[in-house]
Amino acid sequence: MKPHEKARMTLDQKLKKVQETPVGFDLFIAIHDFVEHIESTPVFSKVVVSVAKANMEMNIPKKYGYLKQIYQGLEDIDVNSEKDLGHARYAVIRELTSIRNKNVSESNSFWKKRELFRKIAGEVHRTLQVRLFPVSEKA
Repeated sequence: MKPHEKARMTLDQKLKKVQETPVGFDLFIAIHDFVEHIESTPVFSKVVVSVAKANMEMNIPKKYGYLKQIYQGLEDIDVNSEKDLGHARYAVIRELTSIRNKNVSESNSFWKKRELFRKIAGEVHRTLQVRLFPVSEKA
């Protein structure tokens, strides 16, 4: 199996987990793992941050940025750092911690957008499939 085929299969598995995970903190962990795989595969990360016309029309770089906030928040959540992470990162940590502790409400922006994040993961996945794996390769 070629490396890009293995990376694609793993990406498909990560998306499936995002789609099938029940709503709760585990959904955010699945999103974290999905983003982690994209970030660890240079060709994937290059596509999602590129400014290609198709991506601009769907606004994929901005949408992917929302998923990356979840990724970074989960990376930061249990780290005790003397370094100032900034207001935005602390806000993400606070909201994800609240979800982890099962203190959820519609006033928590991450909880409120949980299904949107699932949808965005699907859009990012489709963009990667279309750009990197033409139909002829899927057969």
